[in-house]
Order: sequence, then structure tokens, then C-alpha cells
Amino acid sequence: MKILLASQAIAGHFNPLTGIGVRLRDEGHEVGWYTGSTLAPKLDQLGIPHYPFNRAVEHTADNLNELYPRRARLKGPLAIRFDGERIFASNVSNFFEDIRDVHERFPFDGVVLDNTMFIQRLVAVVLGKPVVSFVPIGNMETDPLVPPMFFGFAPARTPAHRILHAGARLVSDQFVTKPARVSYVRQLQNYGLQTPKEAAILDETYRWSHAVIQTGTASLDFPRRHTNPKVHYVGALLPHRAGDSGRAPVAAPMAAAPTAAGEYRRRVVVTQGTVDNRDPAKLMIPTIEAFKDTDTQVIVATGGVGSDELRRRYPQPNVVVEDYIDFAQVFPGTDVFVTNGGFGGVLLALSHGVPLVTAGLNEGKNDVNARVEYAGVGVNLKTETPSAAAIRSAVDTVLGDPSWRARAQAMAEQFEADDSVGAAVEVIKATVAAGGTPGTLA
Repeated sequence: MKILLASQAIAGHFNPLTGIGVRLRDEGHEVGWYTGSTLAPKLDQLGIPHYPFNRAVEHTADNLNELYPRRARLKGPLAIRFDGERIFASNVSNFFEDIRDVHERFPFDGVVLDNTMFIQRLVAVVLGKPVVSFVPIGNMETDPLVPPMFFGFAPARTPAHRILHAGARLVSDQFVTKPARVSYVRQLQNYGLQTPKEAAILDETYRWSHAVIQTGTASLDFPRRHTNPKVHYVGALLPHRAGDSGRAPVAAPMAAAPTAAGEYRRRVVVTQGTVDNRDPAKLMIPTIEAFKDTDTQVIVATGGVGSDELRRRYPQPNVVVEDYIDFAQVFPGTDVFVTNGGFGGVLLALSHGVPLVTAGLNEGKNDVNARVEYAGVGVNLKTETPSAAAIRSAVDTVLGDPSWRARAQAMAEQFEADDSVGAAVEVIKATVAAGGTPGTLA
């Protein structure tokens, strides 16, 4: 088979697909990858041909605020509204026309699409190709039992909660996601495709995909009234690692695992991810402040921003600051993971049975953190800027009750039970081999 992978040029959207790309290639399939030019070196390491963005604007974790200076001043629903329209929906036609050009050079049999590209219907209907969507965050499909996205709600438990959720859903439909939906509908009209104006844009990727690879487990999702048979939970899709097929790792150079925590009573790992890491005072600094000069080892992964300054400011021996760390090596000796709620990091921690303390609201992280809290595998501080005292108290809460780790370890056993990459690859092969059954769309 000839299979095209297509993703945003954002690490959290690209990295989880790397294991799938390598597995497909190693099984003898022809694989190409459509994504931004900044990822060309990583694709070269993987040995997968790269088809770069041509018309599409390349959005990365590093250039968003440079491309859109006013974005840095937006918070909450305003930030989601802006990102939905400018970063995601505005590229729909560009993505599709680029992929149509790629097909001339690489006549693929099927496409694995990052679901945030929103071109599933165009590829499936206009090009007539089987489409498998990949969802790098929690399940985004609407359901009567699932609270509206972007508000950080847990499922409603009382009539008052249900009224609140109904109001929030109205705000989401009529304000937060409306510009993105209007842009999406207008662009599809240029191809003769009519979309009901009231249709939820987040549901479009589920409706117009022949199959959906959903990262995570159903146990980390909220209960649903309706089960979509196209959605396949595959567990934690982690970045391809060097030992998986003898090639170099995709990730940026990482520090080896820091000194084992044996000389300390416990270990806490903290990160703000690779997007919202410009201001270490949000989470990294208060976590260090909470535990500096104690018998708790604090390992800080900065994502390559401000590491030297943090090392100068915190020379304490129990504080380790690195641009990047190999989480797979560090997490087995970690007691608590403090994070703003990046879904990949959350899944990686849980795959090692590590409970969490979460503190993040933007980029949909409040929804991830609500799921963490609902599943009972971590404490959700429900803020972007927790105090050192709040972090210390949350860590003590998690470590003071063994049930937190027990629930995290139970979830880890679910991850271990499956070959996540293998499960995803089987979905892709079956879907492409079937040629995209028309009855599975919409």
C-alpha cells in the first residue's frame, strides 16, 4: 500500500504518528509524510519521504505568537476562538490543495490525517480516498453526556450543572467555535460541498473519516451515551524511539536519566510542555520553590527555553534542569508528575503508573485536566498560575493516599495490555484495504 501521513508541524501532533510511520514502512508499505519544513530533519532520520507545506501556513510551537502578535494577549475562550479560526480552519483549502498536488507525485491509496487539519471530507469525497483520522488529544466528538469542550468541565451531576453546561455549549457554538465553523463551511462550498451551518465543526472529522485512531483509553474519557464504531482507542502513542527499528530517535537530544532518586525521599518531574513554556513562573518556578532545599528531587524539563537562567537561579543539588529529558527513563523512578496538561505527557506518565498534579487552562488543557481529575489519577489545580504552596499541598495529597498511585497503575496496565502502534496500524491497513466503505461516512 501507498499511505500518506499528514500532520500539523506541531510536536504534539507529529511525534505520536512517528511510530506508526516507521511500522508501516518496516512492514513494506510505501509511506510519505505531508507536514511543515521544520520537521524535514526528523523525517530524514526516520527514512520517510517528506512532502512539505506549499500553500499552507506552517504553524509551530515556536512561531505562533510571531505570526499572530495579538494571540499572546488572548486567554480562555478568546484564545480558543482565535486559534480555531486562524491556526486551524484558515488552512483547510491550503492543506487540501497541497495534498492534491502530493497525490500527483505520490499516488497514495489512503491518508492518515491529523484530525485538526479538517480536510477529511475533502479527501474522502473530492479525492475519493480512504481517510483515517488521528486524534492526538482526548475524544472531541460531541455527546449528550460529555460536557462542552474548552471549559474544563466534568460531566454534569446535578440539574444546575446541566443548565450551566447547556449555557456553555451555546456560548461555544455561537461564539468560541463559530468563526472556525463559518470559515470551514465557506471553504467547502468552493468545492460544491454543502454543510449545515449548525453542524459542530469538531464533529466533522469524525463524520467524514472512515476510521478514527483515538489516543488514550476509554477509561480516560468521560462516559458517553453514544458509542461511535469508527473510533478505536489505541492507548498511548509515544514518539518513535531509537531501539524500535535501529534508526536514530526522532526527539531532540535528551539528557540521560538524572541520578536515581535513591538519595532523595521522592522525585517530582515538572514541565510546561513545548508550547506554553515561555513563562516559567507559571508552573516550573513554583514547583521548584515548593521543593528546593528538601529531600525531594525536582527534575525540570524546560522544552529548551530558559534552562540556563533557571540553573543559575536554582543551584540546589536536588534541582535538575534540562532542556529535554527522556521521560521513558525518568518516569519509572518518579512519584508525581506536575504538568500543565499536555495530552502526550499525561499519557506517558500514566503509561508508567505515575499520578499527576495538573495546572493548565489554555489550548484545551483544562479539558485534559478535567479528565485526569474525573479518572482519579491526579489533582487538578484549575489554574494557570498555582502557588508553590498549592503545588506542595497537591503533591502531598497525592503521595499521602496510595489510592492515587493505585488508580494510575491500573491505567498503566491497560496501556501495557495493547501494542498501541500495532493496533493503530491494523486500523489503517484494514481501512485502506477496504477502499473506504461509503457507508462509513457521515
